Amino acid sequence: MTISPLAGLPAPPERLINLAGLLCDYYTVEPLAAVSFGTSGHRGSAFKGAFNESHVVAITAAVIEYRTQKGYKGPIFLAHDTHALSDAAWRTALTVFAAYDIPVVISRDREYCPTPVTSFLILEHNRSHPQALSDGLIITPSHNPPQDGGIKYNPPHGGPADVDVTGWIEKRANELLGRIYTIKRIPLAKALTAPSVEIRDYITPFVEALGEVVDLELVKSSGIKIGADPLGGSGIHYWAPIAERWGLNITVVNPIVDPGFTFMPLDSDGVIRMDCSSPYAMANLIKTSGNYDLGFGNDPDFDRHGIISGGKLMNPNHYLATAIHYLLANRPSWPTAAKIGKTLVSSSIIDRVVQGAGRTVYETPVGFKWFVPGLIERTLAFGGEESAGASFLRRNGQTWTTDKCGFCLTLLAAEMTAKSNKLPHEIFRQITERYGQTDYVRIDSDITPQAKAVLTNLDPTVLIGAQLADLKVVRAWNKAPGNDAAIGGLKVLLSDGSWFAMRPSGTEPKMKLYAESLGGPSLLTKLTEQAQDLVFSR
Repeated sequence: MTISPLAGLPAPPERLINLAGLLCDYYTVEPLAAVSFGTSGHRGSAFKGAFNESHVVAITAAVIEYRTQKGYKGPIFLAHDTHALSDAAWRTALTVFAAYDIPVVISRDREYCPTPVTSFLILEHNRSHPQALSDGLIITPSHNPPQDGGIKYNPPHGGPADVDVTGWIEKRANELLGRIYTIKRIPLAKALTAPSVEIRDYITPFVEALGEVVDLELVKSSGIKIGADPLGGSGIHYWAPIAERWGLNITVVNPIVDPGFTFMPLDSDGVIRMDCSSPYAMANLIKTSGNYDLGFGNDPDFDRHGIISGGKLMNPNHYLATAIHYLLANRPSWPTAAKIGKTLVSSSIIDRVVQGAGRTVYETPVGFKWFVPGLIERTLAFGGEESAGASFLRRNGQTWTTDKCGFCLTLLAAEMTAKSNKLPHEIFRQITERYGQTDYVRIDSDITPQAKAVLTNLDPTVLIGAQLADLKVVRAWNKAPGNDAAIGGLKVLLSDGSWFAMRPSGTEPKMKLYAESLGGPSLLTKLTEQAQDLVFSR
């Protein structure tokens, strides 16, 4: 993978976007692309006619029809992050909801609302109003570049919608896109004062409840110095209330909200991308991390986490293993039979940590939606993705959120440091001393439609017995062992326990190759170099 010479550096003027032009295109450009829900909703840029006002109007109207058919009588929580198109789309969606007298809750002062907060609010409402269920519409493209917009729907279970739901909404939205003029709207000023629109404080109840998930009293007593970089995201105004309520020593190192994200260092490919799992995007916090005991970073919708420990950004897989290791030893009220959810492209060291604690791994395809039922029913105590997103049960064993929560994962790093007097990277070093060291990588590359068809339709059993990097393929599969759901690609296990997995992206013509070596960096290089030949030569 080629690293841009500008990676980790401030964006030069030519890399910044034209915000005025972007917003003009949002309102004036006719849709050039259909509505398409990938793993995290519909995403696209107004510059390319892929995320424009018509898309948002059609999706909002489709959501109204869907929730009406399902009989959801509670309010829909409307949330948005700090991208320029998010604010515009939030206004658009509200004008549609209000025109149809749909009960909707918006945040006080039009405050940004992180994804985990929306999940929390939905679940809290539905616990006390089972006959009037609520859901949520979250307007965010997550860590995508500033020119992108995104919109995703969370049903009453509070987590990401399943494919049957998103498929219905996608199909109906595309039908409505062809006759957008039939959808009612009212002016924004009228919508903001409509009887169906309720304004509510989103921050206080969430901040108060955080102490039920992480032992913040312990963090307070330790006096740990924390540097938090919201990367200009939707949780930026949550850290100060968290610090005040719980007496934490938190410094928000970057208090700027800028829809152009001009303060961001460029990512590995030279693009502005608010990816808290990237050391290039997190370069500013890494540079100043010596001022703090721990550093935290989050993406714009705060469903992902980045942990800086010992002056370096921890590999997401390493931190997930560390978090699971700590939680299983320090949550005595968790259900004893509850499993630990992981995506099948996450590190195998997680499996060894879970097994060492006498628990069972629940392995799924990529996508947090697979963990939602288990977190609700508490058959899962933890669900985590390799891309630095996870959530877990409250300290008393009750459900917290059914979407990824960047707040609880970052604050957990402070709790484990206070409890053990060791930083997360030091705890992980102890884990590797017990369970062994691995080398892990994910590589994204272009893929043709023909190659995608081969990958999707390949019978993985034909690979068993083949040689790769002087090792034998002992197992190959295209369905996740936890729930027997299709991977969308395949995973291959080698005779020494090393593995690789390949799957096409759901939103762009890219292939994602994941590999983990138990035989050192040189074996990892061989795996990544030879995997495609093994698969596509069949």
